[in-house]
Amino acid sequence: MYPAPDTTHDTQLRSWVASANQQGCDFPIQNLPFGRFRVAGSGQTLRIGVAIGDQILDLQAAGLIDSDDMNTLMAAPAAERQALRRNLSQGLSEGSAQQAAWSKALVTQAQAEMALPCRIGDYTDFYTSVHHATNVGRQFRPDNPLLPNYKWVPIGYHGRASSIGVSGQRVKRPQGQTMAAGASTPVLGPCKRLDYEMELGWFIGQGNDLGEPIAIGAAEQHLFGVALFNDWSARDIQGWEYQPLGPFLSKNFASTLSPWIVTMEALAPFRAPFVRDENDPQPLPYLDTPEHRAQGAFTITLEVLLQTSRMRAAAEPAVRLSCTNTTRAAYWTPAQLVTHHTVNGCNLQPGDLLGSGTLSGPEPHEAGSLLELAGSGKHPITLPNGEQRSFLEDGDTLTLRGWCERAGAVRIGLGEVSGTVIG
Repeated sequence: MYPAPDTTHDTQLRSWVASANQQGCDFPIQNLPFGRFRVAGSGQTLRIGVAIGDQILDLQAAGLIDSDDMNTLMAAPAAERQALRRNLSQGLSEGSAQQAAWSKALVTQAQAEMALPCRIGDYTDFYTSVHHATNVGRQFRPDNPLLPNYKWVPIGYHGRASSIGVSGQRVKRPQGQTMAAGASTPVLGPCKRLDYEMELGWFIGQGNDLGEPIAIGAAEQHLFGVALFNDWSARDIQGWEYQPLGPFLSKNFASTLSPWIVTMEALAPFRAPFVRDENDPQPLPYLDTPEHRAQGAFTITLEVLLQTSRMRAAAEPAVRLSCTNTTRAAYWTPAQLVTHHTVNGCNLQPGDLLGSGTLSGPEPHEAGSLLELAGSGKHPITLPNGEQRSFLEDGDTLTLRGWCERAGAVRIGLGEVSGTVIG
């Protein structure tokens, strides 16, 4: 059910693209993530590329694909995608007969303009971190922080695909209704409690027909890969509007994706057991199999960095706000999200995006949002230059990074996703 690492993950593989062999490189030959790009300023049609070191291989120029429609590539059967990965791995390996031809199909990443990696038709945001759900629940519902359905059902809501942008997005501070403490009438104005959410975005490859659920054992065959995702949140607007139907304007003004999709095949060496605390309810049978418990989770490390406008002016680097990994943060796996999303017959389509929800670990320094790190504004964070943050301010640049590493495998990265708040 779950493909094992193969020759494309060989730790001895090296590429004729020299930068791919550097220690700590996000995009070694064992990774090979997909994205869409064009030469900056060219106005060309977007091309499908694969990141290798600090370069991008143009797949159509290399003769590997006939169409630059990423959604069509994502919809291909898993066997076809795996064959393309093998071809890429062989052609980019040291000593390959393809080096002379493919070297002409390379574009330096620094010269490329990146776009969203595919057309996103629909976007669903889940709530997969029990630690985040509990932390936020304490602030909004101190007497009942974790609702009784949370440990039984993967909670999600349908978001807005049209406002999803790619890394580098400039995020305008949203307006909305808020209700001040002690007030009797809400007011319309700019958000004063702007926040980020450290998430992963899981992309659908092959879809399913309407009325045909996807079983847990087949769920990963319908996943194409994963990217970094920042779901910006207006906490003051959220607090007023989210009952009884959940987030609306507090969430749909902007979300930012990294430009590269790391494929499910690339993640094979970084599988982990799906473990549920014996004191918690165990998943219902449709969300559970022995194979899924053995290796249905993934270990992905995530970190958040902040650079204020004052830091940028002083040429000071961004500082880390938090760091965690998915085995500590995620209560539900990507396969369970796919299966639950379709159990009622909902039809998913190539390019659909499933957000993980904020991924917060069990310790305070692992929180994936300022709402948690700063205690809803009661305990502001002091930065190394003396500035404080309870929530994001204009000019702040927020960056998420992610990577996978373990003994016996080559480290691969998800790259980064950044966005800057503007007034």
